[in-house]
Amino acid sequence: MNIFRFAGDMTHLISILVLLLKIYATKSCSGISLKTQELYALVFLTRYLDLFTDFISLYNTIMKLVFIASSLAIVWCMRMHRVVRRSYDKEIDTFRHYFLILASFLLALLVHEKFTFQEIFWAFSIYLEALAILPQLVLLQRSGNVDNLTGQYVFFLGAYRAFYILNWIYRYFTEQHFSRWIACLSGIVQTALYADFFYYYFISWRNNARLQLPA
Repeated sequence: MNIFRFAGDMTHLISILVLLLKIYATKSCSGISLKTQELYALVFLTRYLDLFTDFISLYNTIMKLVFIASSLAIVWCMRMHRVVRRSYDKEIDTFRHYFLILASFLLALLVHEKFTFQEIFWAFSIYLEALAILPQLVLLQRSGNVDNLTGQYVFFLGAYRAFYILNWIYRYFTEQHFSRWIACLSGIVQTALYADFFYYYFISWRNNARLQLPA
């Protein structure tokens, strides 16, 4: 494992911890898209099917289990927790995320590295993760003001993908048979989706002001 992948894993983990802190400390999920959280849960469940067939390392296994368990816990809180679910912004979280699921699955059937059950769902999870942040970004844009914890959550998610791009570049130049071009291209698309958010995030950070996105 190289430093870029480790940094990507840690920023991803931090983003989840920030989101869980927001939910459990404030008993609120205001500003968080349930649609995005459901998509992430589906991403991890389909990507880590190899938990049943392959063992890479203890670190790898633990991280996979953490991402699956935490994503399901967040969805459960937003849907089922009697206090947290009251703060869910259902009226503005209206992105039709099932279109993203359908498009990602069709693309995985057409563009994949191997036509096997596991590889098809791996490609599906990669395509879906690239688009999963869209409902969250749309919700933030509709709401305008973004609280600090929600802003930090989205920032660390974007940083995670940026570090993974550096990881893929590093592996391309250091590994003879590195061929995860699907992940590379999808990661670039995903990081690009964060560009507008990053711009306003750094503006608010520099001015020590509350993050506001244009409607």
